[in-house]
Amino acid sequence: MSEAGAPARTARIRTAAARLCGQLGWAPLHEVVLPNGRRADILALRPDGGFVCIEVKSGPRDFLADAKWPDYRACCDALFFAVDTDFPQALLPGDTGLIVTWELTAELLRDAPAHPLPPARRRALLHRFALLAAGRLALHEDPAGAAMLRAGLLVE
Repeated sequence: MSEAGAPARTARIRTAAARLCGQLGWAPLHEVVLPNGRRADILALRPDGGFVCIEVKSGPRDFLADAKWPDYRACCDALFFAVDTDFPQALLPGDTGLIVTWELTAELLRDAPAHPLPPARRRALLHRFALLAAGRLALHEDPAGAAMLRAGLLVE
């Protein structure tokens, strides 16, 4: 598949990876601005309280043009890449986890090495995660009221 369809391809990979998160018991949030200013494609909270960052890559050009991904390690306990079956996996660093998707299905092919967050950073990230999730739920349930909630909580 050419990278001309990258936005649709990225959306499929992200959806499949989020579905896998659900199967694994992880709670995924899409497009999360992290404390260091980077934006995670998916930040998932695991049942053990750990955070997983999943960086979605639509193709080799997307991966090679992005040198920001090492910055995500400071904001998670484990870092994964999610790609589709056409992606040349040899490009990806071996010290990250690997999720491979096809259509809207995904499989965890390689677990990510753990690099536990310091407790204070985990607590701050959990707070950010909860505010963001609550704000998005409020937006879904009451769009007009959510604007007031966002202003009051200073949630993205």
